[in-house]
Amino acid sequence: MTTREQNTFLAQTGPGTPMGNLMRCYWIPALLSAEISEPDCPPVRVRLRGERLIAFSDSKSRVGVMDEFCAHRGVSLWFGRNEKNGLRCPYHGWKYDVTGQCIEVPSEPIESGFCKKIKLAAYDCIERGDVIWVYMGPPDRKPPLPNFEWATVPAPQRFVSKRTQECNWLQALEGGIDSVHVSFLHRHDLRSDPLHISQGAEFTRATNARFEVIETDGGMVIGVRRPARAGQLYWRITQWVMPFHTMIPPYGDNALNGHAFMPIDDENCMVWCFTHHPTRALSGHEFATMRNGGGIHVKLMPGSFRPVVNKDNDYMIDRVAQKHHKSYSGVKGIAMQDAAIQESCGPIQDRSKENLVSTDNGVIMARAATQGRDPGDGRQSA
Repeated sequence: MTTREQNTFLAQTGPGTPMGNLMRCYWIPALLSAEISEPDCPPVRVRLRGERLIAFSDSKSRVGVMDEFCAHRGVSLWFGRNEKNGLRCPYHGWKYDVTGQCIEVPSEPIESGFCKKIKLAAYDCIERGDVIWVYMGPPDRKPPLPNFEWATVPAPQRFVSKRTQECNWLQALEGGIDSVHVSFLHRHDLRSDPLHISQGAEFTRATNARFEVIETDGGMVIGVRRPARAGQLYWRITQWVMPFHTMIPPYGDNALNGHAFMPIDDENCMVWCFTHHPTRALSGHEFATMRNGGGIHVKLMPGSFRPVVNKDNDYMIDRVAQKHHKSYSGVKGIAMQDAAIQESCGPIQDRSKENLVSTDNGVIMARAATQGRDPGDGRQSA
């Protein structure tokens, strides 16, 4: 059983917390490249692990991610003017470059050198796989660049999206490494979602599963065995890459999928969704399906990353479809089925009330591994 103290340890990721310090030592997906794709584009708010940040691309297309608030009077730089290689506060004109360094204080004489003394907290950034990644940890513990296959294949071979989820990051992650729920929660979608239909998906509907979990230097490999044809078995292999990435096994020649569950704060997370094929371009039909909310992706409310299906509309639950065995939960879409169930546990699930069984071994081992990991051991090469 996970105690309440252990639950707090795992759930809290803000500055100064053990889990927050651990996550700092990894490259973190911060925003889509498309959000700041143009030089001198409007700045974008970013919230990571409870920190309020601002991101922008300067006149030379250099990317900065730094403290959201001007060092003068605390004004949000989201209102800032992005111009001539810097972000200028509209209140009194203080200007910052992509490193957070103040480069102009118009009210002070240049010869005073005052602006050289002012620097906002800022983080190293790299762009890879249509994603802007940031490193927030100590310079001497910076890991290699993220080397996930989806991030290194040519652009026509991948599709990346993200969505907000209104619960703690760990609830979302644990759903990603729980292979047994697929047989129940997603069983009807495995026959209808065009990105999952295959013989392997049909085998995944079997509910009598056996688990094997193997620890690796960077996480775990979770194998689930189900009966297939007479005398044969079907293995579904899921990977967990410390501390917030999961990789979903493919079905036949279908594209592969993965997630990153990044804390916004302790009660909300950003769910990153990656789909790619290692050897071929994704088809127009696959792209259209994903943009329309198919597979692990969802439709979003205009101008936001919040799903159209959400807790405020009861996830548009269809009790008729549920009753007549067209949807196990009554919620439409694989991703939103997961989100609805995970959010239903509350913002931070009380794991001290759980009753775990043998098929929860992956979840149990992930919790133990996360608590025991050296915060400086930032492996992230998958």
